[in-house]
Order: sequence, then C-alpha cells, then structure tokens
Amino acid sequence: MPQNRRRPDNKQSGETTEVGISIRSFVTRGRLVLTLATITFFATGTAQAAERVRIGLLKLSSAAPLFLAKERGYFEQEGIEADLKFFDAAVPIAVASISGDIDIGFTGFTAAFYNLAGKGGLKVVAGTAREASGFQNTAYVASKRAYDSGLKTLKDLPGHSVGITQVGSTFHYSLGLIADKLKFEVTSVRVVPLQSLPNVAAAIKGGQLDAALTAATTISPVVASGDAIVLGFVGDETPWMLGCVVASTATIEKNRKLVEKVLAVYRRGADDYARVLLKRDADGKFVRSEEGDAMLAIISKYTEQKVEQLRIGLSVVDPALDSADIARQIAWFKRQKMVEPDIDAEKIIDKSFVPDRPTASK
Repeated sequence: MPQNRRRPDNKQSGETTEVGISIRSFVTRGRLVLTLATITFFATGTAQAAERVRIGLLKLSSAAPLFLAKERGYFEQEGIEADLKFFDAAVPIAVASISGDIDIGFTGFTAAFYNLAGKGGLKVVAGTAREASGFQNTAYVASKRAYDSGLKTLKDLPGHSVGITQVGSTFHYSLGLIADKLKFEVTSVRVVPLQSLPNVAAAIKGGQLDAALTAATTISPVVASGDAIVLGFVGDETPWMLGCVVASTATIEKNRKLVEKVLAVYRRGADDYARVLLKRDADGKFVRSEEGDAMLAIISKYTEQKVEQLRIGLSVVDPALDSADIARQIAWFKRQKMVEPDIDAEKIIDKSFVPDRPTASK
C-alpha cells in the first residue's frame, strides 16, 4: 500500500501569501489612518489656537487698516480670528469695551468718551485718525444762502448757526479750535446739534443752517450740486489727533498678549494704507494706482461708501499716540464745562504699547 506522503500544499502556500498580504495591507492602512489622524490633530490644533478677538469700530475710512488686514489675512498670521463689530456712534464703543462686549475698540475722542474713561476701567492704547494738513477729512462748509449773504470765510462764522452732529463731538472740538485760532468766542456762534451726518448735509442743502463742520465724504454731493461752498478743511487749519484705540484695564491685565497682537496687525495695515493711499504728488494731489484702487474697493466694501467719495476724504491714520494733544483736548472740554474737572489724561493713557508722536502743526 503506497505510503501516505505529504505533498506540497499549494493551498497552504497560497494562504500564507494571502496572510502576508493582509498583514502588509493592515500595516499600510494603519499608517494611513495614523497619518490622517495626525493631520486632523494638527489642523484641529491650529484652529483651536486661533484666538477670537472682538473689535468694535465705526464704518469710517479711519478704520481702513483693519479692513485691509482682514482681507489680507494679517489677523490669521498672528494666530487670531477677528470679529469686527460695527457701531453707529463713538461712545457706545467705549461702553462696550468696559462691559466686556468687545475686547478692543477703535473710536473717536469726545466729551462723553473722556467722562466715561475718567471713571476708570478704560485705557487709550494707540492712536487712529488725525486731522493733517493736505488731507480733506473734515470740512467747514457754508450753505449757498449764507455764502451769498456774506459768510465767505471762517472769520465770518461769529453770529451764524453752525451744524454739528452732537454737543461735545469731534466736530464741536474742531469748531473750538478754529475759534481759538481766529480769536473769537465759540459761544459767538449758534451751535446746532443734528445727531447725524446725513441730517447735517440735508440742513445745509435746504438752507436751514448757515454753516457746518462735517465729514468731507458725506457733504461732497451737496458741494457738487452747488448747495454748499467749502470754506476750508480742519486739517489745514488746526491739525489734531481725533481718534484712538481703547481697551479695558481688565483686558490689558488678563490678556496683554492679545492686545499686542491686534496692535501689530493694525500697524501692518496702517503701513500698507499710508504707503499707497496717503501718497501725494508735488501738487498735493492724490496719486492713483492699481493697488490703491484695490484698497479703496476693500474700504468701500466695509464702509458702504462709494470709492470716489472715499478718495476725496481719506484721513491720515497713525497708530502712535499724541498724549500732549489728548491733554489739550481735555483742557478745552473742561473750559466748556463738558467733562469732569478731575479727569486726567495721564490716568487714561497706557503708553506701553506704541510710541508717542506729536501731530504735525500747521
């Protein structure tokens, strides 16, 4: 009887090969899963690392550096996610900073702002817009009716009605500056607060006001129609620092690094803005460029103002502080009995973030 020999078992050999393949496949799949998990981990970690910052601001060209930074990815490069919250007036931004509804605010200097900041809990950490010679940010205008009746220069303002947005506003302070410069009492004009820029423009157009201090961008259509005549610009007559960046004392103490990151992004955007949009030729005229047009389109998107209007009324933006000018503003508002007598500029300014640079005088 033949011996039962064990013949080569191809099936067994095949099974061994299949097992080897399965093991290799398992290892390959495992590596793939590990790789994907690693990618997911780092992607998630990066997303989690992006710190959210709530920034309060107005829809004005003075906030242009932030708009440019947002569109160009500067915030993300600093590891922060910017949530821009728009307000209709300056003072609510300061209120929101103190209450914690926003982390950082970009706002204007007003009597109400100083009264609020003077109570503590709020610090000025950087500058924003400045009235500067050669830049048509804020205009003095006369209605056609008043101009035809003799209001032809700024020296003619006494005895006339002058429209502004609010008592104690940046426009009110600018009126005070020109009164001091031309040596007439600010009380010699009848100040008419109309609460908004459109209201001021409508009153000038209709002849209900003799004159006004207002934004060049909003009054330009009235000037173009012949219903208003420009008497000059604040920057050419009385340069001053009209806006600031604010943060609560609590925010600075708890998250100073966040404030520093936002200011770094802001300075970068301000450098872009100044390099392109503040460039003027030998005659002082705006120098147009493709990059400038692209920037204006971005600013237009956020401010909801037409590009041609923006081009007319661009303001100088300087992140540096002018602490001496802030002290002068407070002193003027005190003389007008608009701010509390104990408010001290030194107590509301934090000079540790940006340099101190005086506004160029006329």
